[in-house]
Amino acid sequence: MLKPTVGPIIGHTTTRHARIFIRGNWQKNTSVFAGIRYRRIGEERWSNGVFTQLTLERDMSDVITLDDLAADTEYEYQAGWLSPMNPVHTVETVQELPVQWPRDIYRLRTQSSKANTPRAYIVGSCRYLRMTAGVPSAPHLGDRIFAAIADLALSTTPPISAMLMTGDQVYVDDLNFIAPDREYKEILAKYRTAFSQPHIAKLMSAIPTYMILDDHEIEDNWPANKNSRDDHLYKNAMSAYELYQASHSPAHELNTQGQISSSLNQYWYQFANGDIEWFVTDSRTRRNLSANDRRILDFDQEQALCNWLVNSPARVKFVVTSVMFYPDRKRLGNDAWQAFPEQRLRLLETIRTHRIKNVVFISGDVHGSLTSRLTHSEDTDFEVHTIVSSPLCNSKLLPYAKASTFILDQPLGRTAAGDYRHELMGKVISQDNFAHLMVDAEQIHVRYHNRDGNLLQSTRIALNQD
Repeated sequence: MLKPTVGPIIGHTTTRHARIFIRGNWQKNTSVFAGIRYRRIGEERWSNGVFTQLTLERDMSDVITLDDLAADTEYEYQAGWLSPMNPVHTVETVQELPVQWPRDIYRLRTQSSKANTPRAYIVGSCRYLRMTAGVPSAPHLGDRIFAAIADLALSTTPPISAMLMTGDQVYVDDLNFIAPDREYKEILAKYRTAFSQPHIAKLMSAIPTYMILDDHEIEDNWPANKNSRDDHLYKNAMSAYELYQASHSPAHELNTQGQISSSLNQYWYQFANGDIEWFVTDSRTRRNLSANDRRILDFDQEQALCNWLVNSPARVKFVVTSVMFYPDRKRLGNDAWQAFPEQRLRLLETIRTHRIKNVVFISGDVHGSLTSRLTHSEDTDFEVHTIVSSPLCNSKLLPYAKASTFILDQPLGRTAAGDYRHELMGKVISQDNFAHLMVDAEQIHVRYHNRDGNLLQSTRIALNQD
């Protein structure tokens, strides 16, 4: 067997289940299969290989599911692909072959089933990796921060439960004004290169990674900048996104055989780690820009989010939105929630009137990081926070956000019941960074680190205990 050409990437992982993305390579006139075998740390005997057939329709990639795992348990696994000499092999017959597995051994940990156990997460967005004529320019610059994340993950307690990549994992339009990528093969090549750099590849082989798109997976400020020729671009961009980002996410349900369903009804999804739950929104592809019903989330998604906020028993509720929920920007704010104030206010009123506690909005996009607290002038029980982490790697063509970028001296919104007011809980970070979140019984520790892993800022969000 040969090493994967992209991956392995650990996706959605529960107490008993893990999804792992692998890509092989096309071989003329013969079938290609990918496989994984695994065992608990300390055991000698490997499991039987779990195999899948790779096809050009999926860019020679697929997601393999591992089931019946033990909770809160560390496993090691091997992954690879092969092309048997006999072209009539099937997934079943390949399992009987005496294959030689690649030497690389990876590790994964299943989630704990215990509530109230401390958990930790990595959050980041906007990873710029310039590609020129299909070749990355100085790729180490777009990869170095993942070495720092991996080092932190190896040395910190509690273990990292997941990494949330909240948008712009690739820049399809990195040469937007010169030669933007529009063809499917060009976009696929960008994903392959972005996800196969050494440090990010090592990190994603060990930590469950959850992704959601933002505009640069398609083009800048999509769909506001869409023109009549962009349907072709959108189809190609989303086909690639579905393969490389959505395929290993909870957006895909499992069929009756325990395998990932081929159908994909939406890009937004939910997942849980004990008493901490996440709702990852699609704030990009379901927008309605019409004057009479402006929405950043479509009707069904808004209803699902509100129902989850009201009915979920989770102690902490994280809502991921690739663009900023608040604070608003002084300029160029029409691409974020600032341009959809009615829908934002509906969500805030749902949280306030139902007295929902410990809601935190997670976002990126602005190439600056911050933590902010939102309160209500007449309702002292209301409190919501936002954690923004961006960028993982900036382009020299784009500025970093600063405190002066945001509107900080005005209420976020006004209703007959009172004003929504916000305040920063620390400085705005204007350099490449990632966020390390640690959630315990009493608080959320928010720690921002620079691209070398050095601590930039630490903030604590107290959790309501009611």
